[in-house]
Amino acid sequence: MLDQIHLLAAVTVLGVLEQAYFFLQVIYARRVFGISPPKISGPPEFERIFRAQVNSSEYFPIFLALLWQAGLFFHQGLAAALGLLYLCARYCYFMGYRASSSERLAPIYFSTGVLWILITASALGILHFFLSHYVGLNILQLLTV
Repeated sequence: MLDQIHLLAAVTVLGVLEQAYFFLQVIYARRVFGISPPKISGPPEFERIFRAQVNSSEYFPIFLALLWQAGLFFHQGLAAALGLLYLCARYCYFMGYRASSSERLAPIYFSTGVLWILITASALGILHFFLSHYVGLNILQLLTV
């Protein structure tokens, strides 16, 4: 079974490390700008870093659920590759937002597109599973005939 999930697990660990990096950037920004918790407002530079981290954290559970569903029900390799693209886009989003709020737009649109592809792969994989398991209709066999 592990050979069916090892790529998904690796991308998950990379995602957790990326989230940790974003958290550390907020801690560092708090020190640089003298913003003690629980305050969340300060200079625009701090607020952009804080918002980038919070936004990334809000999307992370959605990303993980879709990554694993697409990987288990559709194709592990495709899901893992899309997961890496998503993590790269999120990193670009974080760095862009850190520099300027307008520089976050292209990476956020790209990462949203990757999530939609993961949603589609998940839905198709789950649909195929239900049809083959409960209805006895194997769409892949029908497509190859």
